Amino acid sequence: MAHLLGAESLHLEYPTTVVLDGVSLGVDEGDRIGIVGRNGDGKSSLLRLLTRQLEPDSGRVTVRGGVRIGVLEQQDVLDPEHTVAHAVVGDAPEHEWAGDAKVRDVLEGLLADVPWAAAVGELSGGQRRRVSLARLLAGDWDVLALDEPTNHLDVEAVAWLAEHLKSRWPRNAGGLLLVTHDRWLLDEVCTLTWEVHDRTVDAFEGGYAAYVLQRVERDRQAAAIEQRRKNLARKELAWLRRGAPARTSKPKFRIEAANALIADVPEIRDPLELQSLAMQRLGKDVVDLLDAGVSYGDKEVLRGVEWRIAPGERTGILGVNGAGKSTLLGLVDGSVQPTAGRVKRGKTVKVATLTQRLDELAEHLDDPVRVVISRLRTSYTFGSGSKAQELTPSQLLERLGFANAQLSTPIKDLSGGQKRRVQLLLVLLDQPNVLILDEPTNDLDTDMLAAMEDLLDTWAGTLLVVSHDRYFLERVTDQQYAVMDGRLRHLPGGVEEYLRLRRAQREAQVSRPADDGAPASPEDPGLTGAQRRAAQKELASVERRLAKASAAVEDVHARMAAHDQSDYEGLAALTAQLTALEGEVAGLEERWLELSELLG
Repeated sequence: MAHLLGAESLHLEYPTTVVLDGVSLGVDEGDRIGIVGRNGDGKSSLLRLLTRQLEPDSGRVTVRGGVRIGVLEQQDVLDPEHTVAHAVVGDAPEHEWAGDAKVRDVLEGLLADVPWAAAVGELSGGQRRRVSLARLLAGDWDVLALDEPTNHLDVEAVAWLAEHLKSRWPRNAGGLLLVTHDRWLLDEVCTLTWEVHDRTVDAFEGGYAAYVLQRVERDRQAAAIEQRRKNLARKELAWLRRGAPARTSKPKFRIEAANALIADVPEIRDPLELQSLAMQRLGKDVVDLLDAGVSYGDKEVLRGVEWRIAPGERTGILGVNGAGKSTLLGLVDGSVQPTAGRVKRGKTVKVATLTQRLDELAEHLDDPVRVVISRLRTSYTFGSGSKAQELTPSQLLERLGFANAQLSTPIKDLSGGQKRRVQLLLVLLDQPNVLILDEPTNDLDTDMLAAMEDLLDTWAGTLLVVSHDRYFLERVTDQQYAVMDGRLRHLPGGVEEYLRLRRAQREAQVSRPADDGAPASPEDPGLTGAQRRAAQKELASVERRLAKASAAVEDVHARMAAHDQSDYEGLAALTAQLTALEGEVAGLEERWLELSELLG
């Protein structure tokens, strides 16, 4: 295979940190390379070096003559004055781009709900991100470098992106470099994996599953590797081999070696033990939604929902933005009242929600991590019986990747991922028995995601998860439901079944006569009374919070542009802050869409 680009003895350092030292590697035609590693270890820096957006302190990057490199950065670089059409296809006449099958596929996969003639500045942050990705994918490139392309993409869009990348870069085609925390996408697309760690880059054959196997082998042979990390990797490997039918039917690594490595690893969760303990804490009744519905006037959000949530149940919730997922979870936690049917709660139910907004930390920003955690409880028990573990708050933090020195750091000085982990511990230490996770994977790298999953494996209670991270959703839940057309639908076939249903739904919409989808007439009564006022009040609150969060995002963008580019630690802190704010904006945008649809 022809060589596209290469790096020789790359060295990169900032005043206080050496990021990469003596790194040599190359990209050949047909390579689809996933880049993984802990936050701050240099993944994005490596990508910028290879695409010549950043110059190394020593060493060099060579690119074969004529090779075109397209880059998707994490920062928004679109001109707000341009229309979506101009941002994606430029000044090309319509007959050119409309006749290009590749461009049509990109537009259908990413921009079906984005107004083609709208100004970029009028779009939400999530829509702008998809426009940036569509603009890049519509071009002709020999090497494509994507930095966190799944930000603001739902499960459907990620599945489309995987198929697009695989079909666009078959063997002996161009090259792909992919920095992402989405482990499902890594496993689905990549033929090679690079791990950036400790100033170097290790290469592994295959996607994420193969990388986990090879890392376990490496860790077992290298006694200096931390024991806890090794055990987590072996546990994750056990799940990859045992728990995911889609992977076991087409293994991407040596099955014999994998089975030998996990021979003494128990099942990741003991469902019977966890259910038994959950029943002790909850009783038989948790939350029952009985023919429940939520309407605002004539606008139905949910209807006929029958869901009897069981002790120890672990359920993932899927649905497009605005489908009613937030309303459904509001019925469960009591923040939304049904307008039809009823909701029955057990007497011992204590619901906690891990939101995207980091609300639990707002009043503790100036306090050290250790102090914040210790205020709630001096110890916490995981598991039961002979397997019960009594852990101190410091041990819990260590389990989630905090070094001892970081325990004295004020909350406000933590990275976005660290704040997310503290938030989870605050919620768990309050000892709820029903836990709702709303997009919990924001800001976390693959190692920290594995640590969170390990922690949740020993948590006995009812777990409800809304997440666009397919890997996480399948990993921590045992069943999935979808909110579709206002109803709750069980998915025996999991995420794959949901994607099939959504494809069928879209095809039905395309084939439906135009007048079937005509807008409501002016005589339609719309929303009235207390329900309308409540919806309008919440919408106004969401708009205020969205404006504030969006302004904060713009402020961080401006600070990053003006920041000293050689201050690696300062830029990393700003990037973490930006990621957290963008996650908050995404959550508010979803609720805004939901309420706007209701109010017409």
